[in-house]
Amino acid sequence: MAVTKSLDEKLARIHADPLGARDFILADAKDADMALSIGAPGKSPERWPDGEVKHRTLAEFRDIIEEIVRQGLVDIMLMSASTSELLTIQKRIFDGSPVTPAARANDTTDIHIVRGGRYSSQPSMPFRTATLDHIQCGKLTCTPAERALGANLGLYSITFTNDTERDRANLEAYKAFRLEAEAKGFRHFLEVFDPNIDGALAPEQLPGYINDCIVRALGGVTASGRPDFLKIVYHGPRAMEELVRYDPHLVVGILGGAAGTTYDAFKLLGEAKKYGARVALFGRKINNAEHQLAFIRFLRLIADGEVSPEEAVHAYHGTLQALGIAPHRPIEKDMELHTGVMNYAGTGKTISVPPPAGGAKPSSAKPADSSCGCAPAKPGKCDCPARGKPDFSKMTPAEKVAYHRERWNRILG
Repeated sequence: MAVTKSLDEKLARIHADPLGARDFILADAKDADMALSIGAPGKSPERWPDGEVKHRTLAEFRDIIEEIVRQGLVDIMLMSASTSELLTIQKRIFDGSPVTPAARANDTTDIHIVRGGRYSSQPSMPFRTATLDHIQCGKLTCTPAERALGANLGLYSITFTNDTERDRANLEAYKAFRLEAEAKGFRHFLEVFDPNIDGALAPEQLPGYINDCIVRALGGVTASGRPDFLKIVYHGPRAMEELVRYDPHLVVGILGGAAGTTYDAFKLLGEAKKYGARVALFGRKINNAEHQLAFIRFLRLIADGEVSPEEAVHAYHGTLQALGIAPHRPIEKDMELHTGVMNYAGTGKTISVPPPAGGAKPSSAKPADSSCGCAPAKPGKCDCPARGKPDFSKMTPAEKVAYHRERWNRILG
């Protein structure tokens, strides 16, 4: 039996009530093999002699994707065309799942991140490895019926460099993609990176430049060819509010960039959502987490307004402790904000996330002991699963942390 995808339900509600809908879309970007090559699956958690760094295998990477899809907390799973062929077309893991499969539809040269390479620091050039037919049915030419076999949503990426010839070439390539996508019934979302070269424009002009490039690029695109949503760098409240206010039906999403600290990811999501973002797409931040399923769970709770970013960091560390997993860094360090999300290579600094007032301080509150993981049960406070979902708005930070720690103890043993 076909299952309605959560992405479609949320987009429908957002467009029905752009200013009032509370929906937030989460995507896991597991398409890094079209950028980071051997390092795409992330570092192997195993210890190797002499401190040697090894990476997960592609098979291990894909096994994790299957686990996350089964968890069902993300709305979109973004993959390379080759991974999507295996998991979407052959293994059919998205059948009966609320998660929507998506594939990277182009791979501009600024995401060619290879050891010894310099491509990411040179002006971006348009390039596409995958064809839409290969994404939709796994072969050169699809019949109309076969187009439903694979992914029918793709990520198209553009990096503007403030150079007439280069940007025109990028826009021409995007136009050709849109026309083909419309002819084949293929949906897409648009990723816009900041310029990947030094001196493209003054840093203070960057947020306005990106907003204007997006609006100008889509000004002549009618509804049948427009992206479902955007994926952009979060440049702060003013830039986000400006873009959202310009067109509430232009659904704006943020990209996660380099791994950073747990607080980097959680705070970035919380801040962007506060000022109008409706989508977050995190790749390396999820892939490099100590426990990806737990990390995603707390992203979902922040996106749904059930916990604050600060509460989520403490609860996540509590979950790691309960699972016997050593964190990458102590909580004091994990509560620091770092930068580096302006382009795929993670270079440069961004003005995106303001530091917390007075600095982030680890909570000294200790959760009270109880069978449902929070303070003694009270009406409207913390409810055990048998009594239904708790009312997070009436819980203290310590109660929220304890509830989620206990919940993960039950789920993961």
